[in-house]
Amino acid sequence: MEENIERKGWFGRNWKWAVPTGGCLLIIVLIVAFVGTIAVGVTSMMSDSQAYIDAMEMVKNNPEVMERIGEPIETNGMSGGSINYSNGFGEAELTIPIKGPKGEATIRVEGQGKDTNWTYDTMDVYIDETNEIINLLESEFLD
Repeated sequence: MEENIERKGWFGRNWKWAVPTGGCLLIIVLIVAFVGTIAVGVTSMMSDSQAYIDAMEMVKNNPEVMERIGEPIETNGMSGGSINYSNGFGEAELTIPIKGPKGEATIRVEGQGKDTNWTYDTMDVYIDETNEIINLLESEFLD
């Protein structure tokens, strides 16, 4: 006489370790997604700031910087620093990594202002390969 023994499926045999492992993986994925969302939001806020926009414009119009790192100049990673707004007035301290075909550099910006009217205490570019600092505020190429 033949007996039919019903075998359990994969999940039926392995549920004791599959459920906790899947739960842990889900928690890890959610944490990574949350941290990624925060990082993208902060970077977006910095790149939309007037200080960031002014710094990138100054760098892209500076022949000395273009000579050192080449054209086109683009961002190279995540910006750092802080931007604080209170009652329409803003303060910014930023570092913006940039690159070109000839090398990499970092823009450092410190300033304050309102809307599109900002004044800067510091706006310079540190060239990585030569350890050179180009002061964008004292440049003879300003419009």
